[in-house]
Amino acid sequence: MRSADTEFVGGPLDGRVLPILLSPFNAVPKVYRVPVPAYGNRAAETLVYDRAKVHDAKGRPRWRYEYRPPQGA
Repeated sequence: MRSADTEFVGGPLDGRVLPILLSPFNAVPKVYRVPVPAYGNRAAETLVYDRAKVHDAKGRPRWRYEYRPPQGA
């Protein structure tokens, strides 16, 4: 399967660029969920990132993921 290096903005993954598997239509998923296991006194949680379209310096559209804070925080 093909993948694309995709930037993450906000949250714990801020500034990272990770390879994300592409759909059959060559797009990254609309929502990317990262499960975080429980450790110490912290309960398990899931980080949620939403897809956002941005344009690079040459005006070409690119995808990146923006952090969605948990509800009630």
